[in-house]
Amino acid sequence: MIYAAGIDVGSTQTKGIIINDRMEIVARALTDTGAYVIRAAERCFREALLQGGLKEEQVLYVVGTGYGRYKVMFGDTQITEISCHAKGASYLFPRTRTVIDMGGQDAKGIKVGEDGEVKDFVMNDKCAAGTGRFLANSAEALGLGLDEIGGISLKAKNPVRLTTVCTVFVESDIMSYLAQGKKIEDILGGVHSAIAARTISLVRRVGIEEEVTFTGGVSR
Repeated sequence: MIYAAGIDVGSTQTKGIIINDRMEIVARALTDTGAYVIRAAERCFREALLQGGLKEEQVLYVVGTGYGRYKVMFGDTQITEISCHAKGASYLFPRTRTVIDMGGQDAKGIKVGEDGEVKDFVMNDKCAAGTGRFLANSAEALGLGLDEIGGISLKAKNPVRLTTVCTVFVESDIMSYLAQGKKIEDILGGVHSAIAARTISLVRRVGIEEEVTFTGGVSR
């Protein structure tokens, strides 16, 4: 059996998978990236090998991707996360023509061709506004876990209107609404509405064409 691996070093988390020659995922791993990116990549690969019951020499090819792809020192090649998202989305969902990728620090809109090639893309790489970090800061300001806020926001009856989607200043907005007696679900409804509006505005710059595939940590 032939095996290959992919290591995606993101700003927040590092992900790894190992596949066999039938394109089946035989192992996967997830770890925090932290400050030591090279170590995170190595740790993620070791965890995937352990889960799959494999030895390193059994994995014949390793691809590094993500913002820290060049820190996958044991990799055979590096491919941008934009190309990987396009190819992966097209492979899993062949009718994909638009990919929305939202990670911890950036968001991307990718226009995809029939064979998974990148036709165009746009990203907000200058600022973390309206990304996973924005949601994490909002959750922290409300004393909630990141995995709790989605369900609570769906209960919103009168979502508030945020004055900013800035990751730095969103806490001030939230504190102001709490002081006004606004319900937590309505505040979170406003948070999610703001991030959705910003994302749609971003992706429209490359054109939104069905089908749309949502990727990245926030897609969960």
